[in-house]
Amino acid sequence: MIRVKVLGRGIEREIEWKKGLKVADVLREVGFNTESAIAKVNGRVALEDENVSDNDYVEVIPVVSGG
Repeated sequence: MIRVKVLGRGIEREIEWKKGLKVADVLREVGFNTESAIAKVNGRVALEDENVSDNDYVEVIPVVSGG
């Protein structure tokens, strides 16, 4: 399982790990895409095409923009 927390949104979930799971897949699973959020895997910023391993902890940081 992968533990996922979306910062500032009060969302905490566990996602079943599957071979080949990538950061972008985890973001989609919690309702974001790579343009609307940044992910940290085990405390470090991760790129969207990086693999996620079983028992990883992913923090999703929504991107805020405005004028």
